[in-house]
Amino acid sequence: MNQIEFSKEEKAELLARIQHYFSSELDQPIGVLKAEFVLEFFAKEVGAAHYKKGLEDAQVALARRIDDFSEDVYQLQRNATA
Repeated sequence: MNQIEFSKEEKAELLARIQHYFSSELDQPIGVLKAEFVLEFFAKEVGAAHYKKGLEDAQVALARRIDDFSEDVYQLQRNATA
C-alpha cells in the first residue's frame, strides 16, 4: 500500500485532535512532535488495515448493486417477451 499523504491542513487538524485526545482523555498533554509520531505510527500500522476493510466493504456494496442491476435486467427481459 502506498504511504498515506495528508494535506497540510488535514495534518494540522489531525495533530490537534491527537493532542486534544491525549490531554482530555489520558490527562497527558503532548506536543506537536509527539503527536506527529502518533499520527505516523497509526497511519503506517493501523491505517492499512482500515483502508483494506474499507475497500472490502466497498467491494461487497458494489457486488450487491450489480446483483440488483442483473435482476432488474432479467425482469425487463421477461416483460419484453411476455
